Amino acid sequence: MPANNEIVIVSGLPRSGTSMLMSMIEAGGVQVLADGIREADEDNPKGYFELEAVKKTKEDDSWMKNAGGKVVKIISQLLLDLPTDTDFTYKVIFIRRNIDEILASQKKMLIRRGTYKPEISDAEMKNMFLLHIEHVVDYLRQHKCFQTFYVNYNLMLAEAADKIKAINAFLGGGLNTKAMAEVVDRNLYRNRA
Repeated sequence: MPANNEIVIVSGLPRSGTSMLMSMIEAGGVQVLADGIREADEDNPKGYFELEAVKKTKEDDSWMKNAGGKVVKIISQLLLDLPTDTDFTYKVIFIRRNIDEILASQKKMLIRRGTYKPEISDAEMKNMFLLHIEHVVDYLRQHKCFQTFYVNYNLMLAEAADKIKAINAFLGGGLNTKAMAEVVDRNLYRNRA
């Protein structure tokens, strides 16, 4: 279980499996920091597990004072807003997923919401995402306050037991790994490359 001076962060690109991973860690016994403002919908039928205050961390990081020993979801872009001169250690579980699946999932969601912008091609978006991930990985490596564990969404669905064991070890042990495994729902793997 994470210590009180550790903030567990689930991160990755949008539509990469962060909500599933949040659900797994919660089932494992780690308290989730979320406000329920963004409700479950067709794109995430089991919920988003988001904390609205995270989006304004650059201006106001006061939510962090209650975050020790808990898990919070922070998309990859917003990791760059976290203070690096902190007494906290950030234990980041960064989920990777086949980039074409992410693009397909995101496109469906944006079309459903009426916010899709066809003027940005899939190839351009893919390139932007890959450059962004490279930048974030470098950033995490350069700051000692981040300890990062990378997990692959596609392999998680195929070999959940091994990945759950590794996540448990990364977070200090003591998680309910059986309950975590029960959360993995292959029926929600709807956008396959």
